[in-house]
Amino acid sequence: MSSSKKSSAGSVGDLSARRERPTRSGAESVMPYDESESKGKQVETMFDSIAPAYDLMNTIMSLGMCVRWRNRALDMAARIMDASPRSILDVATGTGDVAFALHARYPEARISGIDLSEGMLRIAREKSKEIQGSENIEFRQGDSLAIGYADASFDLVTVAYGVRNFENLEKGYSEMLRVLRPGGVICVVELSMPASALPLLFYKAYTRGVIPLAGRIVSGDPRAYSYLHESIEAAPQRDAMTSIMSRAGFVGAEWKSLIPGVVTIYTARRP
Repeated sequence: MSSSKKSSAGSVGDLSARRERPTRSGAESVMPYDESESKGKQVETMFDSIAPAYDLMNTIMSLGMCVRWRNRALDMAARIMDASPRSILDVATGTGDVAFALHARYPEARISGIDLSEGMLRIAREKSKEIQGSENIEFRQGDSLAIGYADASFDLVTVAYGVRNFENLEKGYSEMLRVLRPGGVICVVELSMPASALPLLFYKAYTRGVIPLAGRIVSGDPRAYSYLHESIEAAPQRDAMTSIMSRAGFVGAEWKSLIPGVVTIYTARRP
């Protein structure tokens, strides 16, 4: 079961004008550690720190549901694409699981995964050695706010659990819009807050208590998993997120929350 809504996006307008004055969301002020460095640098340090435990923690935190959530998101993206993508960019690729899932669906596509954390990318590259046809997959260190690819390079852009870590969310969306071809699709999967009172109560107890404790035991970095719930709670969600996507220049932005609302999938197109 799920709930969903389509954004009432405005007119297309001039894409460069939409990128002139990106606004900031609450999550951008939530830092992994302190105020001594930029958020981007702290996110890089944090994921380098937890990289060895990242895949295990994802399974623990999601109670094993992370693969199902990812597949639901890719199903949604497939339904709105005009044809199978020939080139795909996975932003905040982490240890590469979304890139590998995309490769399994579209083995002929060229897939590029970028991430701030070289520690995460090292694991992705090691995992790729076990993937048949992995010569079609590349991983490189890169910043979502300055994506190192030419305009209109990709048919599909994906982001799984990464946009709330962006130092400037609207600027990140503007960059992803830039590298999409006209008519190309963006698909974002992000953790979210349940909308109903009882699930929200259990959610807060779990994310504020159980997850930081598990993070301390498994990864040795409890602050990283305290940052997790803080950034989720501060991030724009559902209509607020699709509004940012529309301001960045996307059209047809819509969201679907998976029951009990702890994950929301967003899709949109470049005009």
